[in-house]
Amino acid sequence: MQHIRNFCIIAHIDHGKSTLADRLLEHTKTITERDMQNQVLDDMDLEREKGITIKSHAIQMDYVFNEESYTLNLIDTPGHVDFSYEVSRALASCEGALLLVDASQGIQAQTISNLYLAIDNDLEIIPVINKVDMEGAMIEEVTDQIVDLIGCKPEEIIHASGKAGIGIDEVLEAIVNRVPAPKGNPDAPLQALIFDSVFNPFRGVIAYFRVINGSIKKGEKVKFYHTDEEYEADEIGILKLGLTPKNEVKTGDVGYIITGIKNAKEIKVGDTLTSVANPHKDAVKGFEEVKPMVFAGIFPVVTDDFEELRECMEKLQLNDASLTFEPETSQALGFGFRCGFLGMLHMEIIQERLEREFNQTVITTVPNVSFKAYTTREKDKPVIVNNPSEMPDPTQLDRIEEPFIRAQIITIPDYIGNIMSLCLGKRGTLVNQNYLTTTRVELTFELPLAEIVFDFYDKLKSNTRGYASFDYYPIDYRESDIVKMDILLNGDKVDALSALIHKSRTQDFGRKLCAKLKELLPRQQFMIAVQAAVGSKIVARETLSAMRKDVTAKCYGGDISRKRKLLEKQKAGKKRMRQIGNVDVPQEAFLAVLKLDD
Repeated sequence: MQHIRNFCIIAHIDHGKSTLADRLLEHTKTITERDMQNQVLDDMDLEREKGITIKSHAIQMDYVFNEESYTLNLIDTPGHVDFSYEVSRALASCEGALLLVDASQGIQAQTISNLYLAIDNDLEIIPVINKVDMEGAMIEEVTDQIVDLIGCKPEEIIHASGKAGIGIDEVLEAIVNRVPAPKGNPDAPLQALIFDSVFNPFRGVIAYFRVINGSIKKGEKVKFYHTDEEYEADEIGILKLGLTPKNEVKTGDVGYIITGIKNAKEIKVGDTLTSVANPHKDAVKGFEEVKPMVFAGIFPVVTDDFEELRECMEKLQLNDASLTFEPETSQALGFGFRCGFLGMLHMEIIQERLEREFNQTVITTVPNVSFKAYTTREKDKPVIVNNPSEMPDPTQLDRIEEPFIRAQIITIPDYIGNIMSLCLGKRGTLVNQNYLTTTRVELTFELPLAEIVFDFYDKLKSNTRGYASFDYYPIDYRESDIVKMDILLNGDKVDALSALIHKSRTQDFGRKLCAKLKELLPRQQFMIAVQAAVGSKIVARETLSAMRKDVTAKCYGGDISRKRKLLEKQKAGKKRMRQIGNVDVPQEAFLAVLKLDD
């Protein structure tokens, strides 16, 4: 155990985390030159294209220092705010963390929030300034920021460059010298933390774990603490670039287990693994169920593809346990699923993966958050509303509470005014304003999550020319004036376009949406009224005029009554058509709701 070091890398998006990991693997000869490629731990095409880590990974390296051999376990973590639960579990599996800060960008919001998570887990922090070879590197400024933030000495900060391979030896030496060896009792009953799981179509679910006490042997009967299910350890081993089977994984080490489980719901990230014969009486602290924050409907474009979509969603859930879904029906779109996501980026990635990996073209409805509604009958028992159709009848409604978040925004002082007006326009309140340095300011706001869901992140970036970083965490539910707004086409509700929004925004939102639908709906032989309504009150209306066929074209001269007769016949036909005519809503109309301000 004295020669094991478990560590992770925490950084903001695009600060060079994956590139530094590549250099560490290269330097310790864990990976051959032939297998080497950029972002080697990011095995999804999407991760490489977007330059972000979506799924956390783990890999073991062997490093010789002062003629002694050390085992270094790198537990890679995603950097985006949507995946913070995965980050927290990965941190719980480590004793140390490399705090990676880009020399040209300085400390960002995500770095700070992940740093606080690391400090909560009592991790040894090793500060590293990355990209020191770049032209715009502000090494002295960033050094001051790090010293102010974590109170270390300037000489403790390592200067490195993942791309050029500068300072990699110093990083590895610091991991060996500064990160403490794992503490644990090898003779105690087995206690291991599950920090990730992946699905293999041939082997079933592969769970990654860190042994905290005891050891696990191949063929041993094991059980999961929170699900209380028992399994046999068909194969256990350690994580090199591939899976390397072993007969035993001991205290302090990181490994994987295959038990032949085919259902991802049976393994929960953060659960504790223990043996059936000699169970450990305590679970590892900090287990939480993953809570989805944003909900949206996903429907197949062709209704007949519903069963195929269900299979694809189940397969996707095996690889991404934080995706939740349940069947639902819509009058406009037929059969589909109500899905829960961790955030907007998570939703975008799921949609993209459905299209790329499973060839599924889907319609996604307006995303919304989860509200709590209290009825007059049961004032203390909330009804969870994830979907506008689940909203109780307004006559029986006592109050509605919506989720609030605390947002940390770090920017340069020039853009404080822009950020203030954006956040106050989104019903936010300023809690704190703190100057980290003369050129960096941290603003803390409390905002309703519903206002963040649509386009907040994009607007923040455009209002600050990209000089703002944003991070948030949920705080509580607060009473709010939320109403359900319906879209009516010729008096018929289109349930897929319904939205739950704040009363003050109904007219503005309704007007924009009706105007957008007027552009996108195909014109019919009859007039279509596009209306936005709250209850029985119409708040906005647009009229889509009918296409007129010239029925009098065949009349050359003659009596006017002949023309009038044809026009009257056309008028009656249009009236009848309007009563029985259906209006098909194109896919673009559903997407338009997401991009109203473009």
